[in-house]
Amino acid sequence: MPLIDAHCHASPLWFEPVEPLLFQMDGHGVAAGVLTQVLGQYDNSYQEDCVRRFPGRFASVGAVDVADPDAPGQVREWARRGMAGLRLRPEARSPGDDPLAVWRAAADAGLAISCGGAAANMLADGFAQLVTTFPAMTFVLEQLGGWTRPDCDGAPATWQELMRLSRFPNVALKIPTLGQIAPRRIGEPLPNDGPVLDAAKGAILIEALGHFGAERLLWGSDFPVVASREGYANALHWTRALFDGRAPGEVEAIFGGNARRIFFAASA
Repeated sequence: MPLIDAHCHASPLWFEPVEPLLFQMDGHGVAAGVLTQVLGQYDNSYQEDCVRRFPGRFASVGAVDVADPDAPGQVREWARRGMAGLRLRPEARSPGDDPLAVWRAAADAGLAISCGGAAANMLADGFAQLVTTFPAMTFVLEQLGGWTRPDCDGAPATWQELMRLSRFPNVALKIPTLGQIAPRRIGEPLPNDGPVLDAAKGAILIEALGHFGAERLLWGSDFPVVASREGYANALHWTRALFDGRAPGEVEAIFGGNARRIFFAASA
């Protein structure tokens, strides 16, 4: 199964355009990527253009301004043009009589949701109501459900509650790279060889695997943000090494198969 990066960014306005991403992907055997819209950007035409210019290489997860009364219509239009997923925060609600209007539009269009935000919002009752209201829509939680965000309290109880989200069959997790799970302490000497990061901290990914199963985990690099951490190659290979010894089918699902099924099947 080809490798697929399930969470990467490309933009001429912020971060980097798509060409540096393609350079990294091609250099490390990554066949395709899920372009995930930059927060605060609602014009998805650049990602749409990347999908067109590089057939088979990208799927587009776009965004809309949920506060705009026409957001549901925009979701339908971007989906008609080939958008495969929609990036929303779990607390996002539409103005007007139907607070779930934008979610309904995504569900009707067959879109998957890339759900980013604080762990506390993933664990709120409102999110549980969402995933049960739309049981046929896949919710892929970014950053291990917010666990690796700086605003997460890191409490064991929070981690256990995040793992309990596996009770919803339509909830999946994007697994972050080792550089997010075990960040290097800036200022400490960088070794000349040998391990740079504490791979033991990556054991939480195996714990997540035990709860969600291989069919509901997706690896994403978070390019180009990863360039300021361990770099693209290490983000792939160090994180992949955490799953050494697992069944080949599990690894193939996590590092490519699930992203293809969730995002590329929708855009085919």
